[in-house]
Amino acid sequence: MNRISAIEIINVSKYFGKTKVLDEVSLSIQQGTFFGLLGPNGAGKTTLLRIIIGQISPDKGQTLTLGIPNENALGVKSLVGIVPEAETPPTFLTARETLELTCRIRGVDAYDKVDYWLNFFDLEDKQDLLCRDLSKGQRQKVMLAAAFIHEPTVLLVDEPFINLDPIFQRKVRKYLKEIILAGRTVFMCTHILEIADKLCSKIAIINEGKIIRQGTLDELREEKDEMLEDIFMRAVSNAVHC
Repeated sequence: MNRISAIEIINVSKYFGKTKVLDEVSLSIQQGTFFGLLGPNGAGKTTLLRIIIGQISPDKGQTLTLGIPNENALGVKSLVGIVPEAETPPTFLTARETLELTCRIRGVDAYDKVDYWLNFFDLEDKQDLLCRDLSKGQRQKVMLAAAFIHEPTVLLVDEPFINLDPIFQRKVRKYLKEIILAGRTVFMCTHILEIADKLCSKIAIINEGKIIRQGTLDELREEKDEMLEDIFMRAVSNAVHC
């Protein structure tokens, strides 16, 4: 019996005013995949992620997360962990309070989990500071901890490494690899190709709202050991000149 896909994106289009931000996007992401959606700034990555979690509606098409349609935003959010781009934890809560609140919302026991993730991200001495008083990197750590704490089946992350120093970039990469080995799924939007090259088992390249290439790195290489940067630049250049 076939397992249900982690994420199905079916002919999704989205307009903002007269601008077509997504153009007939279709993707199928199987469970246990580390999937990377790559593209230049403004290509449509964040918009697609917002549609998947039900934050905004497509003008055409549909997405399904573990079989739940994007119209059922609460149903989707109950199954996933989310790290949005450029958002921060509640400014009026401390780091500890944010994680405790997340556990209550998610219905998990906070007793050990909160301490574990504060330790993981080296936030023990910052746990009682209001999030508004944390640095950008520390706020990013709180957001990541809140997404990881309930061990979601599907993790949706938008530029998760952007404010992390190299030590914690490496630590988070290791954790994400471990959850893939456990059969869980990661959907990552990024333009940091070096990180995607190290992590992703499958990628799609989006440009001007259209998927222009998708597959495993081996499927997309024209030469043995070709770097993801070369694959990306060739795909975008070819799309521009079509």
